[in-house]
Amino acid sequence: MVETSFWQNKKVFITGHTGFKGTWLSLMLTHLGAEVTGYSLDPLTKPSMYDAVDLFGVTDSVIGDIRDEKNLTAALENSGAEVVFHLAAQSLVRESYVNPVETYSTNVMGTVHLLEAVRKVHNVKAAIMVTSDKCYAANESLIPHIETDAMGGHDPYSSSKGAMELVCASYANSFFCEKGSANIATARAGNVIGGGDWSKDRLVPDILASYADKQKVSIRNPNAVRPWQFVLDPLYGYLELAEYMYGQELTGFGEGWNFGPDSSNVCAVKDIVSIFKELSDNEIDFSVNTDPQPYENPLLNLNSCKAKERLAWKPSLKIEDALAWTYNWHIAFEEKERDMRSYTLQQIEDYINLAEST
Repeated sequence: MVETSFWQNKKVFITGHTGFKGTWLSLMLTHLGAEVTGYSLDPLTKPSMYDAVDLFGVTDSVIGDIRDEKNLTAALENSGAEVVFHLAAQSLVRESYVNPVETYSTNVMGTVHLLEAVRKVHNVKAAIMVTSDKCYAANESLIPHIETDAMGGHDPYSSSKGAMELVCASYANSFFCEKGSANIATARAGNVIGGGDWSKDRLVPDILASYADKQKVSIRNPNAVRPWQFVLDPLYGYLELAEYMYGQELTGFGEGWNFGPDSSNVCAVKDIVSIFKELSDNEIDFSVNTDPQPYENPLLNLNSCKAKERLAWKPSLKIEDALAWTYNWHIAFEEKERDMRSYTLQQIEDYINLAEST
């Protein structure tokens, strides 16, 4: 369970705070009383979650590139942060085929620059480096990945996340293994969904965009199986992990942690479409795109027993509820009848109450 008192006035540094997950995490932390400094590029989409909830008025926002080590280090030092969450990334598989150099330079060298900054700024006690379920070498089966499985990845995005994991482990063992140094860990989530995601080439944003435009949804891989989860499920786990790491002398150098959904949330793309059809009273229709597509791992699943046993973390929303919360957020946004920061904070409060009661 997340301890609200731990986060009261805690100084936190978040990279990628203008992104989808970064905005949710920033708003969640400020709701808990933390003082958040964000470091990121400008939002990559219009509209964006960052703009929708007016996060600029909530956090100390520094616009910068994580590949700029000097600027990044200065921002971290000025923040006075004791806890770091690293979410800045090029996060799209299909984009990584188009821009592989940018993908590797951002995801791998950007991480190196942040780790170097953490080395130089000695007040950091815990740093959570967020990677992906796609960091694992593909096993082409539904056997859930455990944290000690081999890193890999077929496409540039996935392999960049595997490389990021290796970088974090190397730095943890080489530079963060003495008493008084920061605790470093990596966190791997599943396919995260929630309100405010307008990223291109992602299933749920594509469905909602097509619905808003009254267009048929084009589906690429209807039988692809993914571990779907509401955005607050893994974020809640990251907070629990940070609290655990903060209070430890050394947690084990560079440990990796899975924060995936329960097996009931591991389902095919076509199942997600079916649930959305029900939510929209059958107003969503789709077609299958038969054009040749870049390779994507057809099967992904995570074993999160480690987080459940050692942190007492568990996911709180079933897939039907996760999609309903996402759908309702976007309906509220489209209807422009609600203040979206207040609406999002209400979802955060509802989620925390649910997590604490189960």
